[in-house]
Amino acid sequence: NNLTIKVIPRARLTELVGTMSDGTTKIRLAAVPEDGKANAELCRYLSELYGGKWEVIAGNTGMRKVVRSSSR
Repeated sequence: NNLTIKVIPRARLTELVGTMSDGTTKIRLAAVPEDGKANAELCRYLSELYGGKWEVIAGNTGMRKVVRSSSR
């Protein structure tokens, strides 16, 4: 299952903000968007929330990302 996520990097803490009107999940990340740090924090947080291992499959350098759980 793929999820579309809008990330807000450089936040005070990593937290789920909610769902936007188009169904996109909005998450604040306590990481900087450099050297993949924000993507790593997003995947770590999604694992904490939903379990499994997550990966960014689209939008590596953008604020809007598509992620998927690789746990089956």
